[in-house]
Amino acid sequence: MRMHLALLLVAVFALSPLDGVTGEKQIVDVKELAGTWQGLLTREQGQQRATMIVTTDGSYRATTTAGSSTEGKFYIEDGKLRYRSSRTIGIGSLSEDRGKTVLTMMPEDPKYGAGRAEYERVK
Repeated sequence: MRMHLALLLVAVFALSPLDGVTGEKQIVDVKELAGTWQGLLTREQGQQRATMIVTTDGSYRATTTAGSSTEGKFYIEDGKLRYRSSRTIGIGSLSEDRGKTVLTMMPEDPKYGAGRAEYERVK
């Protein structure tokens, strides 16, 4: 009896949607990124708060609280979100967790001073 109950509980958890669990979201069009994003940018000097504004064509401008800025453009290549900025090129991903949409940017070659960035969509 206990074994049946345990199997039933396992099946219920396996088949039920998990609210609040991080899941990567597939991007079909860069228009999905349009809007304002706020987050942290990691650079050689440490972490800095940044605000990024993305337009419907995928172009963006990110400005840190220290006053530096980066411009670039998101695009889809082979089904993956990518970006090219004034500093580097890299891969992007979009995920949802507990009602928050998070955009992560990771440069292909961090030696140029640009590091990982995580932005949350501003509502």
